[in-house]
Amino acid sequence: MLYHARGKAALLTSLSFVALTFPQPVLAQDAVPADEPTAQEAASDPADAGDDLHDRRIDYKGEIVVTGHGLKKLDLLAGTSVMDVRAIQENTAGQIGDVLAGLPGVSATSFSPGASRPVLRGFSGERVRVLVDGIGSIDISNTSADHAVTIDPLTAERVEVLRGPAVMMYGSSAIGGAINVIDKRIPRRVPDESYHVDALVGADTASDMREAGGSLDVPLGGGFVGHVDGSWRRSDDLSIAGYQIAPALREELLGQADALELGGDTDAADELRTAALNRGTLPNSGTETWTANAGVAFFAGESNIGAAIGVYDTAYGVPTRPGGGEAEEVSIGLRQYRGDLRAEAVTGGGFLDRIRLRAAYSDYTHTEFEGGDPGTTFDVQGIEGRLEFIQADRGNWRGSFGGQYYFRDFLAVGDEAYISPNRTQQLAGFALQEFDIGPLELELAGRFEHSSVDSTQIGFARSFNAVSGAAGLSYETDGGLRFGVNASRVSRAPSAEELLANGPHIATQSFEVGDLGLKIERAWGGEIYARGSKGPIQFNLALFKSWFDNYIYQAATGDVEDGLPVYEYRQGDATYAGVEGEASWAFIDNGPVSVLLDLKGDYIDAKLADGTPLPRIPPLSLTAGLEAQSDPWDARVEVEWADDMTRTAPLETQTEGFTLLNASFTWRPIRGDRNIAIVFKADNILDVTARRHASFTKDYVPMAGRNFSANLRASF
Repeated sequence: MLYHARGKAALLTSLSFVALTFPQPVLAQDAVPADEPTAQEAASDPADAGDDLHDRRIDYKGEIVVTGHGLKKLDLLAGTSVMDVRAIQENTAGQIGDVLAGLPGVSATSFSPGASRPVLRGFSGERVRVLVDGIGSIDISNTSADHAVTIDPLTAERVEVLRGPAVMMYGSSAIGGAINVIDKRIPRRVPDESYHVDALVGADTASDMREAGGSLDVPLGGGFVGHVDGSWRRSDDLSIAGYQIAPALREELLGQADALELGGDTDAADELRTAALNRGTLPNSGTETWTANAGVAFFAGESNIGAAIGVYDTAYGVPTRPGGGEAEEVSIGLRQYRGDLRAEAVTGGGFLDRIRLRAAYSDYTHTEFEGGDPGTTFDVQGIEGRLEFIQADRGNWRGSFGGQYYFRDFLAVGDEAYISPNRTQQLAGFALQEFDIGPLELELAGRFEHSSVDSTQIGFARSFNAVSGAAGLSYETDGGLRFGVNASRVSRAPSAEELLANGPHIATQSFEVGDLGLKIERAWGGEIYARGSKGPIQFNLALFKSWFDNYIYQAATGDVEDGLPVYEYRQGDATYAGVEGEASWAFIDNGPVSVLLDLKGDYIDAKLADGTPLPRIPPLSLTAGLEAQSDPWDARVEVEWADDMTRTAPLETQTEGFTLLNASFTWRPIRGDRNIAIVFKADNILDVTARRHASFTKDYVPMAGRNFSANLRASF
């Protein structure tokens, strides 16, 4: 949603400098243009400060303004979107993929209500990094679509969606983009109040969902600040609009039922026929999640150090494909213990302005249950750290450089442990520099990454050296329009899962086969973009294309092993090309109410060199919305349309398009206070059956039917 901010441009909100060079993002209210006061300056004047932790009423004048030292405008990330706490409230969902799915260029894996990861520009899995405050989530959601992301959007402050090839600076697994979730489990500043509370509660009708989350920040004296937060969410089986099973699969299952009946197995035929004709409810799709975190930080001027510990716990059902051979219900229980560290030291002058350190440790356990009995258990311990040196501004030159380390110890135990125990290590160095050349801005970025994967159980060990680089050139007119072009050469080493998979994976109902001989995946990328505002119109448009060598993909073979379809990891040359954009027109803006028309859409074409389409690529999608904004309330109605997807990979089914009608109303009951808000929503008002083509389970896991929801957010 594009907020016009009472007639001022707010097309692109704040983006923390972490996007390419890994300094740590600060709160959105600190991301101010150079001619605006900093949050600390504003806090000294209560009349200007608003809510010192959550005031989001900032005008960004149509450009991406960064908060860290070095870059002033992050043009290498032309396709960037930011959701602040209010937008997260209006799009609340249990998994981060579903929260972001309405943004241009973003879809979701939608494996089940309990597991949904973002899809960026058609990329998913190992090509999209999900980060917490610039550090990886250190879970295994990237390894398989049935694995949940260990981030609860209820306690998120801001979510940055970073698309484009230059995001490779996050690591080789960000070749398709990155999601950076900003929270404040480690406090970011000393509150002016004696305490600060954030809270959100909500409910919906489609899954009988109930949720609550909250946080407390307290200054402890002597520069110390304490923080605690927690959340809880529970949902029942999802209500759907019509048949659970897609038409083609439903016809196939009914044919199998007829054959069973002719063979005399009437009980099995009746059971299969009942499953094929199920409608109204998605069985085994309930979820329950809770989180708890505590942190403390010490501030001495602009320098600070802090740490946090937390736990993420979730249990969710995995809907099964009727006729797939699995008789018992499958569910997943997951728990992650996590510790975080952040430090920043101001150097006091010279070549360096400051040094930043960020690190995290994770102990993760994930069990797949079959009919209530433990099947396969995944145990993962991981650590990620980054040290960054921020250069002082020197006229028209600024930038940063640093190093990053990642380690993961992976163990799967059980009859269906389809990946042998393994360890992954990565060590990387990176640099990003920016130069002003008159009206032009030149940005150069580079990264070297050494990675290794070994599995002593099978006597396997390989290492890879990946080099990536990007360059961007942009020009800004006197009227504030910005035009730019980016070019990149990026590399990604194959993951342990792509190399070592070899066995049945019951949650995805597939037999997965890796390739020990996979090579480094490399791509040339190009992108052109334009963004800014012209009078009452704001816009952002990007066109992009990538040419891959040794592209790694999972292909259905048509074979069956252990009663499951076989999917192999393969390599081949491939191309991704697309366009994405959004625009907002404030055609009424002359009084207490502004009325906006906004449009957004995206299209992606991804195929192998021989023209064979790649699987699970989102179709053309368009959304049009009409919104009225005022101080006490906002009202919006929108139409979301997705085209049929008929360009499918071999053995992949086609997906029917859909049109959804949605509406929302936001009420701020206390005049002049935007930090208490109630949101009422009606999604899929016409109760349409909709399926996301990017979903591995689309043929038997449709999206929610008609859904009414309400939530209350308070910050004080």
